[in-house]
Amino acid sequence: MSETPEIGSRTRTLAILNEYHLSAKKSLGQNFLDDLNVLHGIVEAAEITDADDVIEIGPGIGALTEQIAKRAHQVVAFEIDDNLLPVLDETLFQYNNVTILHEDFLNANLPEVIADNFDGQHALKIVANLPYYITKPILMSILKGNVPYTNLVFMMQREVADRLCAKPDTHDYGSLSVINQYLDDVEIAIEVSHTSFIPAPKVDSAVVKLVPKKSRKFVAYDQKAFFGFVHGCFMHRRKTLWNNLQGVFGKKPEVKEQVELILEQLNIKKTVRPQELEVDQFVKMANAFHEQGLL
Repeated sequence: MSETPEIGSRTRTLAILNEYHLSAKKSLGQNFLDDLNVLHGIVEAAEITDADDVIEIGPGIGALTEQIAKRAHQVVAFEIDDNLLPVLDETLFQYNNVTILHEDFLNANLPEVIADNFDGQHALKIVANLPYYITKPILMSILKGNVPYTNLVFMMQREVADRLCAKPDTHDYGSLSVINQYLDDVEIAIEVSHTSFIPAPKVDSAVVKLVPKKSRKFVAYDQKAFFGFVHGCFMHRRKTLWNNLQGVFGKKPEVKEQVELILEQLNIKKTVRPQELEVDQFVKMANAFHEQGLL
């Protein structure tokens, strides 16, 4: 008797979709990944072993969840779609290390979820095939939440992946690049064709791996304030840094004079555009403005 095909194979994916009369919900950004090479590549990129606890976001019909469960100590997956809960009960029934939470990840109290479901003795990793429309909010909620992850491995739209990894003075470089590269070492682990999904989206994807930096040359005085400052610097991409800083600090003459002096001390020209600056320059700016009571 032949072994049941893996959930992420095209044969099994189509069979599950047909059996449960499922179709991808555009409102939830659903696309079902059915490429086993990519699924195996994701867990390889995350370096998942039985020493790891894993949070997954949006398990769908369980294709990626299955691959994670085969390796991880424990898996907790957030699924918001009511229709997929009975599917997951069946497709993942043999894995006793999987817990499905019927909850919107963005509304979850993540520290509480971690405390309730994991023993605290294993490394934490977060892995997901992220819906395109909600990639940035999910990513920022994790980065701002001080979650003690060992790595993040996310499938996302290629355009967003390029922004995360972008270098200064390039079209894709922006606040998302600065914030992520301040916190993590970021790399594109896998390039994924749109043909790897059912239904096939109009754009290609990429799997991005983020690993917390072991050390930093410059440390922001306050992480949350630093994030806000960086967003302010990129508020109007076509404007100069000087113009954006007036949006951050206001236009009072005495404040403008103070800001101008700090920029001179840091050897940053008023005419520079924010996308021309290195991550460390943003950190030094934020710290200097804080020391002068501006932030």
